[in-house]
Amino acid sequence: MNAKPGSPITNEIVYREACKRFLPTTRQEMKWKNYDELDVLLINGDAYVDHPTFGIACLGRWLERMGLRVGIISQPHWTTVEDVQRMGRPRLFVGVSSGTVDSMINNYTANKKRRSDDMYSEGGRGKRRPDYASIVYCELAKKAFPETPVVVGGVEVSLRRLAHYDYWQNRVRPSILTELAAEFLVFGMGERSTSIMVEEFRKAEAAVGGPLSLSQPETQAAIANIKKNRGIAFVASKEEARTLEGRLTIPSYEEVRDDKKKFAKAAYFIEYEASPYNGRRLIQYHGSKAVVINPPALPLDTEELDSIYELPFTKEQHPSYKERIPAADMIRFSVASTRGCFGGCSFCAITLHQGRIVQSRSEESILNEVAKLPTVPGFKGIVSDIGGPTANMYTLRCKSKEIQSQCRKLSCVHPRVCPHLHTDHTPQVKMLEKARKLPGIRKIHIASGLRYDLAFADQKSGKQYLKDLIGHHVGGHLKVAPEHMDDEVLHLMKKPGLKNFDQFVSYFKEVSDEVGKEQYVVPYFISGFPGTTHDKMEKVYDYLREKGWNLQQVQAFIPTPMTLATAMYWTGIDPMSKKPLFVAKNWDDRKIQQALLQPHKPEHREVLMKYRQALAKQKYAKPGSIGVGAAAVGDQKGKGPSEAHTASAKGPSLKKSSRTIAGRSIVNPPPHKMGKKLLLDSR
Repeated sequence: MNAKPGSPITNEIVYREACKRFLPTTRQEMKWKNYDELDVLLINGDAYVDHPTFGIACLGRWLERMGLRVGIISQPHWTTVEDVQRMGRPRLFVGVSSGTVDSMINNYTANKKRRSDDMYSEGGRGKRRPDYASIVYCELAKKAFPETPVVVGGVEVSLRRLAHYDYWQNRVRPSILTELAAEFLVFGMGERSTSIMVEEFRKAEAAVGGPLSLSQPETQAAIANIKKNRGIAFVASKEEARTLEGRLTIPSYEEVRDDKKKFAKAAYFIEYEASPYNGRRLIQYHGSKAVVINPPALPLDTEELDSIYELPFTKEQHPSYKERIPAADMIRFSVASTRGCFGGCSFCAITLHQGRIVQSRSEESILNEVAKLPTVPGFKGIVSDIGGPTANMYTLRCKSKEIQSQCRKLSCVHPRVCPHLHTDHTPQVKMLEKARKLPGIRKIHIASGLRYDLAFADQKSGKQYLKDLIGHHVGGHLKVAPEHMDDEVLHLMKKPGLKNFDQFVSYFKEVSDEVGKEQYVVPYFISGFPGTTHDKMEKVYDYLREKGWNLQQVQAFIPTPMTLATAMYWTGIDPMSKKPLFVAKNWDDRKIQQALLQPHKPEHREVLMKYRQALAKQKYAKPGSIGVGAAAVGDQKGKGPSEAHTASAKGPSLKKSSRTIAGRSIVNPPPHKMGKKLLLDSR
């Protein structure tokens, strides 16, 4: 405290000192930090949590380290500019982000119903951010500061940087760049791009001797220089785009809007040009304009990544909030070890944002952060996670930089683990062993997604990693994501086959019995994924029934902008093989597939009964004449109705299976052992 000696410590003093540990959010907080004005203003769709998991907080600390005075305005009122203007005009630029997730995914359920909750908002209450928040916030920034450069980044704009299918409007939308009131877009993880941007803007500021204005030639020159760099996307004229070298012109907005085959073709190119080492600049025409997407920024090396996570984060929510922010509590005592993922799952947006190159922190940096957790208020010795997008990719990489620079594979682990992939889990085994022994650490959970196929592929220490994981890092239950059990659908997902999952469940039980712990596997499944006919889902149903498993974690597929799976959903085409796919778009079909995964739920009994009756009627009807039956016969080409439905016409039985695993099922945790965090919102 900075109170005078002998003076009483008041609530006002405590609040002031607490706020000074954060980036300012009001004019008063600026005064407390001795800021007369800001260099950069950041507008954010999430509540302000000073943790590196939150993109704006991470970027704000990065800019602060560069010597800039940074302010943050979180979840501003979007009907007026007063909130945005409360700290005054920044000297360099306004940065905008919709938040940690796409605002439409955040605001709506898989049924397109408005959510009442928001884990990134105070008290977990929804309706704190607008739809298509990046567009709305940019408009606010332009109205508030018409002459100040506006730059936008984050997940939402990264996934909408080219023409994309929007699930909530059920149409192809143009690149978000054509709708943004911004000078350009930073996609992916923005530290490298932001550093270059700040350098250019500072040069312009020095040249003009004051705040930047779009009317200044120096500011325009800086913007032009920034647009030449990796990780930047912008709108140009067709003539300008045609002068750019190393470009690949993909089907135009008008073409992908009107022709689903062209949409699938564009999705193919977007995925194959996503590597920072060999990806080309993409050009997509939108009428008389051209959207230009430069190659992705190069990944950070270990020292650079360490420097980000060693910034002075408080790991707390801002003191101005009176209620807790659920996401802040979930990640408060977690430690990031990696960025990026080379899994390449077709439904996952990580490749398009964090990239498929895994970047790892040093062991020393991770252990130092874990060692400091006991000093964080509220820490009780439990580390909630040490991981990243994937739990077990720490230090894993391509064995050859030369091969990596030329490789265009979409996944390093599908359809099998690449022989050029360095799969040794030894560094992670040793790091976790050291972390467990640190003073004040009682337990370390691993909550990130596990690639058990990758662990089994490591003949050196993969089994040891799994043994340590199961023996030391499971908090009663371990969430894994097999996603599906039909091999054809798993291939479309780019996920490991059922054999790998069975192998893992067996090993999990074996190790759990060895260490004498009652713990469970909680598998996560997706219903309604493109390519999943009802017949395929019935195979999953039969498997689960034979095992006697009642699934707790099921999520209806939500098409995320710009992913391969979304292209499959919209077009009914696999962009890789060009083969047609059945897609359960009809709500009745989607509900049937959810019910087949969770037949034990009371609300699903009537759904399955009607489905069974429809199948019985369709047994002798023309294929496709009944809505729900069309899916069931979708993969029965060349067979008559009777032959196609010999097994399935009776429909799924609602009786419990007589064939169950002896003793308790490790995939059926009792509800009282699951805890609130495992109860998935299945709306």
